[in-house]
Amino acid sequence: MNLNAAVIGVGNMGQHHARNYAEIPETNLVAIADVNEKNGKSLAARFGCKYYQDYKEMLEKEKLDLVTIAVPTKFHKQVALDCIKKDIHILLEKPIAATVSEAKEVVTKAKEKGIKFTVGHIERFNPAVLKLKEMIDAGKLGEIVSISNYRLGPMPVQIKDANVVIDIGVHDIDLISWFYGKLPTQIMATGGNAINKVQQDYAEIFLKYGKAAGVVKVNWITPQKIRRMTVSGTKAYVELNFITQELDLYESEYSTESNDFGEFVIKFGEPKDKKVIKVESIEPLKAEILSFVKAIKTDTRPAVTAREAIDALDIACRIDKMIKRS
Repeated sequence: MNLNAAVIGVGNMGQHHARNYAEIPETNLVAIADVNEKNGKSLAARFGCKYYQDYKEMLEKEKLDLVTIAVPTKFHKQVALDCIKKDIHILLEKPIAATVSEAKEVVTKAKEKGIKFTVGHIERFNPAVLKLKEMIDAGKLGEIVSISNYRLGPMPVQIKDANVVIDIGVHDIDLISWFYGKLPTQIMATGGNAINKVQQDYAEIFLKYGKAAGVVKVNWITPQKIRRMTVSGTKAYVELNFITQELDLYESEYSTESNDFGEFVIKFGEPKDKKVIKVESIEPLKAEILSFVKAIKTDTRPAVTAREAIDALDIACRIDKMIKRS
């Protein structure tokens, strides 16, 4: 049986949720809601669904199974709570909420009502990321010692109420912890306001995971959009491009022995050629929605849990405070 879906907030990200619900065979896009009447009516006509300027009216009139909430972060809590009251499963765009306390309140209410709830950490569904995760878990890179993420570019015009770490850096905070399978034991960060005088627009973050580390460089001041990750392991080094979904592997060639004086020596052989890892391309958002639809239909845990989303937001908020203090 198809699930009746709706989208609240059809701006930059929400319109793509609406498109995917309209395209995916397992869902029926019933309605969209947005305060921008011109944009909302145009998209509703394009996707063949109803338009509401007031999302509360939509919740009252439509029979919905799931909803994407893609409104500004400061409205996440209230809109989510209104959907929970109507027993509608929720895909909430990241970050989960403006504060950790708001996030916990929403999650508690969802659990009480038995609502399936997930957060749009879309990079988890990038096929190159999934392939890299599979390789790491299989031990093909050996022991991971360092993961570095670069999320750079100009500031999006629609961002009004979140800084660069909470809005986009949270992706990389989530990914690095997901790869390591644990939360950082130590957090350090620097950053500030280079161009934007209201919101922090750049940051450099260091996350320690025991002997391993994670580094995040994020900004809204670079003229070119850059989305890259590098992973260093004892057996191999990997470069990942989030945008092109390219994954390149460089295997290590070394041996360990003792020299004539009994000293420990590492000998490196000739560098091996780059291996291009084959990745089956798919739109990450489509994969994310399909995964959530499956979780609803099979009554299983969503791929991105509320706990993981709260942890990522908590770290981002701690970094925000750290930068402000400095």
